[in-house]
Amino acid sequence: MAGYWKEDPSKLQEAKDRYETTARALKERQARFEASSLPIEPLYTPLDTLNKPYLEDIGFPGEFPFSRGVYPTMYRGRPWTMRQYAGFGTAKETNARYRYLLSKGQTGLSVAFDLPTQMGYDSDHPLAKGEVGKVGVAIDTLFDMEVLFDGIPLGEVSTSMTINATAAILLAMYIAVGKKQGIATERLQGTIQNDILKEYIARGTYIFPPKPSLKIITDIFAFARDTCPKFNTISISGYHIREAGSTAAQEIAYTLLNGLAYVEAAIQAGLTIDSFAPRLSFFFNAHNALLEEIAKFRAARRLWARLIKERYAPKDPRSLMMRFHVQTAGSTLTAKQIENNVVRITIQALAAVLGGCQSLHTNSMDEALGLPSEASVKLALRTQQVIANETHLTDTIDPFGGSFAIEALTDALERKTRKLMREVEDRGSVLECIESGFIKRKIEESAYAYQRALEEKREIVVGMNAFEEEEDLKIAVFRVDPELERGQIERLSQIKASRGDSKALEALERLSKTARAGENIMPSILEAVEAYASVGEISDTLRAVFGTYREQGA
Repeated sequence: MAGYWKEDPSKLQEAKDRYETTARALKERQARFEASSLPIEPLYTPLDTLNKPYLEDIGFPGEFPFSRGVYPTMYRGRPWTMRQYAGFGTAKETNARYRYLLSKGQTGLSVAFDLPTQMGYDSDHPLAKGEVGKVGVAIDTLFDMEVLFDGIPLGEVSTSMTINATAAILLAMYIAVGKKQGIATERLQGTIQNDILKEYIARGTYIFPPKPSLKIITDIFAFARDTCPKFNTISISGYHIREAGSTAAQEIAYTLLNGLAYVEAAIQAGLTIDSFAPRLSFFFNAHNALLEEIAKFRAARRLWARLIKERYAPKDPRSLMMRFHVQTAGSTLTAKQIENNVVRITIQALAAVLGGCQSLHTNSMDEALGLPSEASVKLALRTQQVIANETHLTDTIDPFGGSFAIEALTDALERKTRKLMREVEDRGSVLECIESGFIKRKIEESAYAYQRALEEKREIVVGMNAFEEEEDLKIAVFRVDPELERGQIERLSQIKASRGDSKALEALERLSKTARAGENIMPSILEAVEAYASVGEISDTLRAVFGTYREQGA
């Protein structure tokens, strides 16, 4: 393509040179004209997209390379799923929050689990003390999951669960609740995060070493393929990588490297690419640099399609599609002038929508202070609803496609991401770079550079290092009642006393034998769950087989 306009490229270059000569004579304001990964040029023109092959690089929605979206009609077909992340205290309290959100127009559920559940400890474990229900809902046994989804028809609602090390257990519990509701497992829809590699890089809620952790993930892939084929068996997550301080390019690069590691593990386990790749999903962060973020989503989607096509040559085009959820950036929220967070969240949500996300969580303005209040959660949901229903952004697909700036930034991000991926692959596998701490160090270097930019005011955060005010904070902060922990422990004790230990212990013994034999552990986990064995008991059984992971130097 010679250009978007009729001008001869050489004449256009001459005109641009004249313009730049004039512009250089004028004084620019002192500012950091740079997003997280890339400098932002003063002007983009057709010269930045000169000879760019439209079908190869941009194409059409729903067609390779999926730059413009994974579905032909995108939001003209239906808007993204509005999936607010929620969970606190006990299952009963969280169930009430879900019912509230659904009554306000939310279109999907997203479960936050507390740290003991994420780490495979029951609420009565000494290490769980003071953490039960604090950053998510406490789930010890199938009883808690039954209460969590009481009155919520799982055949009609899609549920995302942010769970990793214990994802197999929580998926089994979800299946068991569906069965109790009379829902065929083939009808269950949702996503488990199940991305353990990013835990070693950026978050830390791991239990087992990387190799057995990957084995559990491939067990889930194989089990879900036959049992709950509509469930997304993993959500490969760049969100936490970005929250840890990475740049946008690092977020794409390390997320895609993790994704490729899961693909390799599944193929080595005997699965074909088309048997699991269509159910892979992704989870990204949305920050404030609007143009870079829109380009980030487009570059990630295009690059994933190209990598899978180049390396695995799938026959099913769905295997090339990167479907992704987005959450606005918690790390950008400030405790000072918290009303400003509403603006930040709105900009970030716009980036996600303009970038073509499939589902979206908008943070609440008070999350810099604690768990969100009911009122702030509603405002966060209303932010999405206003974008979906009042802006008319959903009327056309990929409205920024073809923009000189967006296309140039998309290309630049893809190039930079490939370079970062090669940097890791030249050092061996992503697992080796995780275990050596290489990826973590790279993220820490980026986080440090951003912190220096804040301190030196090369990067401005309104209300924090500029436009500051003395303020008397008058906002009610949501708190979890500490008495809920005592009640949760009492219920766990009652369940263990009433369940019939022989059945649970027999199921746990079979799980141990299955894991030691290297067989698929999912059927045994489901059996243990249905016998009301607890998250802690199942995790301890697997700890005894697989061992636990300790970070290098820890």
